[in-house]
Amino acid sequence: MTLVEFLLSLGATCRVTRFITKDTLAAGFRTWIADRFGDDSKPSYLVSCSWCTSIWVAVAMTALTQGAGGTFALQLTTTALTLSYLTGLASRWLD
Repeated sequence: MTLVEFLLSLGATCRVTRFITKDTLAAGFRTWIADRFGDDSKPSYLVSCSWCTSIWVAVAMTALTQGAGGTFALQLTTTALTLSYLTGLASRWLD
């Protein structure tokens, strides 16, 4: 894994983790998990805890990067997710 692939994978991991655990668009998914397993269940905790979710997202991102590293599709996807995450961070500081 090159440094660029690592940094883009890091940004993509941050963005996907944030989407799962905090984003309004994924609220239905988090509610579905809570309804199915209970509010105090481990699966419910998993999808609401950034630290917990990031482990699994990082495993998937690492596997994708190792398997598809250097491909245009991976570079496009990880770049877009990283830019999205950095834009979100910047908007917090600039607004």
